Amino acid sequence: MSAAYAVSDCWTMTRRELAHWARQPVQVVVGLVFPVMMLLMFGYLVGGGRTVEGDYVDFLVPGMLTLTMVFGLEGTMTAVTRDLDKGVVDRFRAMPMADGAVLVGRAAADMLQSTVGLLLMIGVGHALGWRAHGGPGAFAGAVGLLLLLRFAMLWIGIFLGLLAGRAELVQAVQILVWPVGFLSNAFASPDAMPGWLGAAVEWNPMSATATAVRDLLGGPGGEPGWIGAAVAWPLVLLAVFLPMAVRRFGRLGT
Repeated sequence: MSAAYAVSDCWTMTRRELAHWARQPVQVVVGLVFPVMMLLMFGYLVGGGRTVEGDYVDFLVPGMLTLTMVFGLEGTMTAVTRDLDKGVVDRFRAMPMADGAVLVGRAAADMLQSTVGLLLMIGVGHALGWRAHGGPGAFAGAVGLLLLLRFAMLWIGIFLGLLAGRAELVQAVQILVWPVGFLSNAFASPDAMPGWLGAAVEWNPMSATATAVRDLLGGPGGEPGWIGAAVAWPLVLLAVFLPMAVRRFGRLGT
């Protein structure tokens, strides 16, 4: 099958996922509004992070942008398991389409929604008084790091969805996503935590992205030298989970 046909198949699957947005607008809106509510809650109700030098909002917004790229993983899993439950994937596999087009379509649609959510969060952060102090290049680099993390996380979601096979098992992953998200420096500096906890937080891939984004955007909590880790962690996750997802998809029904 030629590359043109493969691209066409992937675009067809992407349009299929996007069509679900029109039929399920409430789910899309909830997914976009939830991170905004989190930002407002921590910015106004739980603000004033300890040991954070400077304006806490300038510290919080990059952390919330990073957290937004991690949350929503269960939505990807639910979409994958829903197609498995209904036999949609089996029908697609029986059709003459490029291998992996279903997964690429799911990933592309997820990235589009994630980009919309990221832009929405940036707008809300701006309304709260947050400003990006770096130049256009630094801003573009920060957005790139955030979307790279999201791309890696969604392939984890795709693999876990294929592994679970049933929507009921998604709830188990939801329980795990929250600790991973909060066990980071999104809301507070590791300096304010016990030594062992701060060390665990710094090893969280999400913390690397948040620190690098803060550095690029000129906010408190940013440290030079973390861009490499913010790139390396998602690439490692992709190298592990993308091939595993493709292999798992290829084994379905066998």
